Amino acid sequence: MKNFKLFLLTVIVFLPISLFAQQTVTGKVTEKATGSELPGVGIIIKGTTKGTSTDFDGKYSLENVKKGDVLVFSYIGFSTLEITVGDNTTINVALEQDTETLNEVVIIGYGTTTVKDATGSITTVKPKDLNRGVIVSPDQMLTGKIAGIQVISNGGAPGSGSTIRIRGGASLNASNDPLFIIDGVPVDKEGISGLRNPLNTINPNDIESYTILKDASATAIYGSRASNGVIIITTKKGTADGLKGTYSSNFSVNENISTVDVLSVNQFRDYVNANGLPSDIALLGNANTNWQNEIFRTGYGTDHNLSLRGGTENLRIRGSIGYTSQEGTLLTSKLERSTFSLSVASKLLDDHLKIDLNTKVSMINNRFADTGAISNAIAFDPTKPVYDNASPYGGYFQWLQPDGNPVAVGAPKNPVALLKQRNNSSNATRSIGNIQFDYKMHFLPELRANLNLGYDISNSYGDDTTFNSATASSVELAKLGNITHYEQSKKNILSDFYLNYAKDLKSINSSIDVMAGYSYQNFTNEGFNTNNIQDPTLTETFDYYNELNLQSFFGRLKYAFADKYLLTLTYRRDGSSRFSKENRWANFPAAALAWKIYEEDFMKNSKTFSNLKLRLSWGITGQQDIGSYYPAIATYLAGTNTAQYQFGSSYITTFRAEPFNTTLKWEETETYNAGLDFGLFDDYLTGSIDAYFRRTKDLLNFIPFPGGSSLSNAGDANIGKMENKGVELMLNIKPIRTDDLNLNIGLNFTYADTEITQLTTNDGPDYEGVPVGIFSGGVGNTVQIHSVGYAPSAFFVYQQVYDSTGKPIEGVYVDRNNDGVITIADKYRNEKPAADFTFGFTTDLNYKKWNFNMAWRGSLGNYAYNNVDSNLGFNHQLLNAAFPNVISNGVKNVLETGFINGGAERYLSDYYIQDASFLKLDNISVGYNFGNVLSEGSNLSIIGSAQNIITITDYKGLDPEVSGGIDYNIYPRPKIYMLGVNLNF
Repeated sequence: MKNFKLFLLTVIVFLPISLFAQQTVTGKVTEKATGSELPGVGIIIKGTTKGTSTDFDGKYSLENVKKGDVLVFSYIGFSTLEITVGDNTTINVALEQDTETLNEVVIIGYGTTTVKDATGSITTVKPKDLNRGVIVSPDQMLTGKIAGIQVISNGGAPGSGSTIRIRGGASLNASNDPLFIIDGVPVDKEGISGLRNPLNTINPNDIESYTILKDASATAIYGSRASNGVIIITTKKGTADGLKGTYSSNFSVNENISTVDVLSVNQFRDYVNANGLPSDIALLGNANTNWQNEIFRTGYGTDHNLSLRGGTENLRIRGSIGYTSQEGTLLTSKLERSTFSLSVASKLLDDHLKIDLNTKVSMINNRFADTGAISNAIAFDPTKPVYDNASPYGGYFQWLQPDGNPVAVGAPKNPVALLKQRNNSSNATRSIGNIQFDYKMHFLPELRANLNLGYDISNSYGDDTTFNSATASSVELAKLGNITHYEQSKKNILSDFYLNYAKDLKSINSSIDVMAGYSYQNFTNEGFNTNNIQDPTLTETFDYYNELNLQSFFGRLKYAFADKYLLTLTYRRDGSSRFSKENRWANFPAAALAWKIYEEDFMKNSKTFSNLKLRLSWGITGQQDIGSYYPAIATYLAGTNTAQYQFGSSYITTFRAEPFNTTLKWEETETYNAGLDFGLFDDYLTGSIDAYFRRTKDLLNFIPFPGGSSLSNAGDANIGKMENKGVELMLNIKPIRTDDLNLNIGLNFTYADTEITQLTTNDGPDYEGVPVGIFSGGVGNTVQIHSVGYAPSAFFVYQQVYDSTGKPIEGVYVDRNNDGVITIADKYRNEKPAADFTFGFTTDLNYKKWNFNMAWRGSLGNYAYNNVDSNLGFNHQLLNAAFPNVISNGVKNVLETGFINGGAERYLSDYYIQDASFLKLDNISVGYNFGNVLSEGSNLSIIGSAQNIITITDYKGLDPEVSGGIDYNIYPRPKIYMLGVNLNF
């Protein structure tokens, strides 16, 4: 009680004094660079809601301010400034422009630069600016977010991969995938057995940033494999501000948006009764089975990640562990992944030596569902039950012959049985890591030596087991079952060394940065496949070993004059073991100019532009990745046991010469790029616009060979040319920026056009091109073609004729050459699968502790071949006289067309080429930040999101987003609901 009285007396005495000490502070706020007044600057007493703002003349007045209060001055596009109030009641302030964005470090090939000094077409983004929600693979974060990059998911299976194209791709038959570099190590994107998408071995929670290199000036430093762009992924590192940690967790629910529109049970009965023979009608059953409902389910997923980071200025460490489990919506499909990462950064010898160690390990278990069950679910008779206790095939109903064996041809298989009687599982382990030494010379600090030793090693194995399945030809073979086993080991070893000299030349108001180095990368791929393990008489093992070696010399010169005029020259000389000695090496130069217009004197006082930079670049990049390891070297393939030659009592293994072409050489892509980076109205609006023209020559093409001229009638050759051109626009708008409310709007837009300009050494008028695009239903037939004057993979079809009601007339097509008959000469090129325009739109709204994010994207001018309708939408699919003991279901399109036969011409009707333009609401998320919950500096937030929400399209198939343009048997992309929590401590 005594202490309370003393406290009360103190308050009574000092309260009037403190009230008396309050004062009014006035002043003016100006821009430091120009001295001009700044209206609308916010001034607030730190820790309170009390504040004011400057008037039109930059003046302000704030009452009831005490000595010791901290005034916070904030203004869009300028650095926030804090001033402690003293005895002076007049406080004038000069604010500096916020150059944080322009000075942000950008990772480039073998070094770094800043946003303001970049001369190439480079985009850097961080995960917080990308897709949110359930993200399993790093490529999923980029979908619809960056101009010039198209990411198309290859289906909805857990861990499924994506088709990634930067500026549309520059090749026909060589790889069009961009080069991925993770912490300095160029990694394999393809080819790991047992993984649908090797990129999902990287935990997205460990990623710090993405840097996308698009034009040749930016990519040429990587020479080989860089003609399709480069995506550099940098992972998170330790910090020097004490031990900190992050734990994140989420739970997700996956549901199919829709399924293929098949005939219902009643529609099927009506169709069979109206169109079938008595023998067909007699096959109708009494069940009411929705086969798609039987094979699809609600999938559940969970994801947990824990990371710890900390250290000192000389030693920084970060480690993380993660676990992901994701069920697919197709029965039996599932992915489980465990990831581990460690990053150690140290400084020695008075900061002259830096050593960075990074390692990432992932272990993935997959259960692959038989996606063939989807087409079988569409086709299976809905009047038949799932189970049949009398069936010798595991108790599942199947179509059988009179002898009890399955109907081998013309009958779909029970889709539930296809899934549950097959266990196709894999286990894969992958580790990517590097150790990098960066030494700044004691005797010459401007000179650095950098050694990067890296690796990418994966090991995988899997078994595909089937028992009691009607996929066998008899009951006996079904009981015997089928077991296959495979193992694979891949190694990618990297050694990079370069010297870098950077110096400011103040006497001539310039700076130079020179780098030169050598790169060695070796790939090995070995393993075996064993078939029919359960039957020693049929067991066969196929071993393989392949090796690829890439070596390079590279260099770069960066020169800046007056910090306004920038020049970058790049050179790389690459050698690939894929080619013969005569053609092994190629040169890849590049040059770029940039002009910082906003640094000119006539722009200094501009109140409109906060950034304006012009970029011009030219360069050549290469391509050698055509799949085969030895396309230009003579190799021989060992024959199987059944192809051995008997010599007395011994059997000699035979060898077959494989096709090769010693004249193969590098495919080369030449790119011109013009770009403009800008910031307007104190960075209220920022963005960039790029226009490019790209020409590829010596295309690595797969063409027919004249008879007797080679070991094969077709093969790889450097014949052909292709051109790409396009425009890319990226905008970021900040219409609202206050203490409580912030709104960011992101827009990106891309126009792209690709045309083949040459395919043979002498393209005659009668040369149609190279057929591509095999589809289901047409044996050996193709629906696409590479032709001169057209986009790659243009659809090559007949022009359908329609009646007066708009219904297609079966078998009637336009005689385009007017010769009185319909032949292949009447086929024409109709549309293409690649979009003319792609765009994305995002909003990020923050109100106090709430966050709302929304992401849309779309495409225009892309078309798809609806192979589901063409293969499952005609009478003979349901009622085929050639198979009198079977009836099958089909899609409702059969009721719209009335088509009877499945002839080759009908498959190739342009009726099935459909506009696949779309607008998608990809993601909506809402989050709330609780702030400190455990201790000072801790933070707890929750987020709820929904993915794949709305698709607006005229396309008649399941999903308009089709990689390659042929839509058939696609695992549906599900709608995903997620609830997550994030704790920083």
